[in-house]
Amino acid sequence: VGHCHPDIVKAAHEQNQLLNTNSRYLHDNLVDYAERLSKTLPEKLCIFYFLNSGSEANDLALRLARQYTKHEDVIVLDHAYHGHLTSLIDISPYKFRNLEGQKEWVHVAPVPDTYRGLYREDHEDSATAYANEVKNVIEQAHKRGRKIAAFFVESLPSVGGQIIPPAGYFQKVAEHMHKAGGVFIADEIQVGFGRVGKHFWAFQLQGEDFIPDIVTMGKPIGNGHPVACVATTKEIAEAFAATGVEYFNTFGGNPVSCAIGLAVLDVIEKEHLQAHAAEVGNFLMKLLKEQQIKHPIIGDVR
Repeated sequence: VGHCHPDIVKAAHEQNQLLNTNSRYLHDNLVDYAERLSKTLPEKLCIFYFLNSGSEANDLALRLARQYTKHEDVIVLDHAYHGHLTSLIDISPYKFRNLEGQKEWVHVAPVPDTYRGLYREDHEDSATAYANEVKNVIEQAHKRGRKIAAFFVESLPSVGGQIIPPAGYFQKVAEHMHKAGGVFIADEIQVGFGRVGKHFWAFQLQGEDFIPDIVTMGKPIGNGHPVACVATTKEIAEAFAATGVEYFNTFGGNPVSCAIGLAVLDVIEKEHLQAHAAEVGNFLMKLLKEQQIKHPIIGDVR
C-alpha cells in the first residue's frame, strides 16, 4: 500500500505503545485479523496460522500437507521458486538445479505456459493437456512406490515468467491430486491481496468453483513489516493438531503485526486499491498491446 503509509505507521506505533508479546498470550488483534482475512477467502479456508515470512508460511504448508496426507512427495512446476528455507529450496527448480539437484521426493511438472510451453494458445484444451501432464507425473511416481502429499504452485508463477495458467487448469489438477490422496497448495505470497484486480486472490482467476486446500501469504500483508499467514481447512488443521506437537511462533501473529495487517486491509478497502490495480493494469496492457502491434519483436504481453 506504499512506503511508510501513514495509516500503517500509526497502527504500528499505537500498538507498540500498548503491548507487544509473543503469541502464547491471547490478544484480540490476532482473532480480529483472522476474522477479517477469512472474509476475503472461501468459507472452507477458516483456520489461520500467523508467521513472520512467506518462506515460513510455505514451510508450514508443507508440514500441514504431509501430516494430513501421511505422504511425503511434492509436485512443483518447472522454474518455480517458493522460498529460501532448505525445505523450500528443495521444491524450487529455479534454485535446486544450481545447487544440490533434485531430491527423490520432488517431482517437476511443466509450466502451464500457453505462449512458450508444450501446449499453446492454438491447442483445443490446454488446461486439460497441462493437467494431464501432472497426472502423468503422479502415475510415474506411483510406479516408483512414491506417494504424493501436495501439488505446490504459485497461483500466477512469477519467477517462472509471469505465467497466467489457462482457466480450469487448477480444478483439473486438484481432481488428480485428491484422487492420489494429496492436497493443493496455492502460494499467493507475491500475487495475492487484490493485485490481480478482478479478484482479491489470484487463484480466483481460475473460476469461482476452485478452492485450494491450503493458501499461503507473505510480503504484502504487512506492507514491509514481517508478517505472513497460512490459511487452511478444519480437517487439515485437526490432523496437524492431532500430533500433540503444537505450532508455536514467537513473533508470528504478535499484536503489533496483527494491528499492521488490519491497517493494510483497511487501506486496501478505503483507497479502492483492488479497483486501482485493475484500472492501471488494463491501461498498461492496452498501451503495451498497441506497442506489440507496432513491433514484431514483442511476442506476448502479460
